[in-house]
Amino acid sequence: MSGGAIPRLVIAAPSSGAGKTTVATGLMAAFAEAGLVVSPHKVGPDYIDPGYHSLATGRPGRNLDAYLCGPGRIAPLFLHGAAGADLALVEGVMGLFDGASGMGELSSTAQVAKLLRAPVVLVVDASSQSRSVAALVHGFASWDPQVRLAGVILNKVGSDRHEELLREAMESSGVPVLGALRRDGRAGTPSRHLGLVPVAERRAEAVESVAELAARVREGCDLEALLALARTVPELPDAPWDPAAELSVTEGVTAPPRPLIAVAGGPAFTFSYAEHAELLAAAGAEVAAFDPLRDEQLPPGTRGLVIGGGFPEMYAPDLSANAPLRAAVAALAASGAPVSAECAGLLYLSRSLDGKPMCGVLPAESRMTERLTLGYREAVALRDNALAAAGTRVRGHEFHRTVLEPGAGAGPAWGLTHPERRVEGFVSGGVHASYLHVHWAAEPSLAGRLVASAARGAVARSSA
Repeated sequence: MSGGAIPRLVIAAPSSGAGKTTVATGLMAAFAEAGLVVSPHKVGPDYIDPGYHSLATGRPGRNLDAYLCGPGRIAPLFLHGAAGADLALVEGVMGLFDGASGMGELSSTAQVAKLLRAPVVLVVDASSQSRSVAALVHGFASWDPQVRLAGVILNKVGSDRHEELLREAMESSGVPVLGALRRDGRAGTPSRHLGLVPVAERRAEAVESVAELAARVREGCDLEALLALARTVPELPDAPWDPAAELSVTEGVTAPPRPLIAVAGGPAFTFSYAEHAELLAAAGAEVAAFDPLRDEQLPPGTRGLVIGGGFPEMYAPDLSANAPLRAAVAALAASGAPVSAECAGLLYLSRSLDGKPMCGVLPAESRMTERLTLGYREAVALRDNALAAAGTRVRGHEFHRTVLEPGAGAGPAWGLTHPERRVEGFVSGGVHASYLHVHWAAEPSLAGRLVASAARGAVARSSA
């Protein structure tokens, strides 16, 4: 079987809250436990669900976002992530046809399903309906003829009699029922202000939850029928995304020394796209992870730093208590080494977070608020910096309940152009800090430029 014909399914729903993550994660774990190599994917910019997908499959959870990366990269990124897999499962976002606000189907689950030529299995919350489920499914199946709605999994079924009524109703819909799951809170995953609690913060409990989800799915779903459906897909004509090829026309390092780029991780910094580390390595960097909650120093030889998103507000006292690492980060930034910080990283570089001292790299204070800032953004780099050349245009995503005062420095990181116009973030020396989450696969030059900057610093230090 060629790589382009990787068996695949998209797990969607009529709306948020129907149980997509429960079913998708359970299916991933059940198939993986059956001995299949399962490739997990998530539509949209979500960082948290992929953590559970990775736990279920043992492979990196990967995002497929047509707004951030462009529709033309969806199939290549999928093929890259699913290489060597026996089955790929793609969890949708929101309702099946919900996309970027005001942009039609862009970034919707339906669009991704069409780009992947993948059948869709609809997860329906059946808790408050019986015959009406057939009308609901009929509407979704007929809305867009290019979307192949090939099966339904009934979720939150109340009893044997309830399931019988639902299956009778579905017989006239022409869409097969591939599973029915009872209402069950045993495998629930706790949530808070930005969604589910990440795996890194509750790993032992998360392992138990995923195992329970797998057991529920094995009991309630027809795994053989689902796998047979996944194998009906055509071959994709696209070539897999290749980080090295993407960087062949951008800045990067082609000769020693290989600069070491430290990437923050651990429970406080869980938001990262798998392709970022792959691009850094392809650009010539040695990539080393560190945990700002535990490690008192940066990895030896660090020449550049990437601090992504996460939940520093939940760990502000512990991050603050690690004074040696805060000092090391501040010293690296003061040396002019490239530092890329997104959202949580932005807060960590500020003077304080909810009154707790942080790294003090940025002349700003940060704090939690009740207001959710959420949505896609378009932005342009206003000046040359360690991450982006002036004029570089990107699409990004904001997702936080914090505020930074001031919100921009004398040298802002980005000029936002849509849906509002304002400046945002900080550029100072080698530091680029912003609330904006950007998927580097859409603009590989960001990784290449950061690594090249770190390499120049490494050469300068070695010759000093």
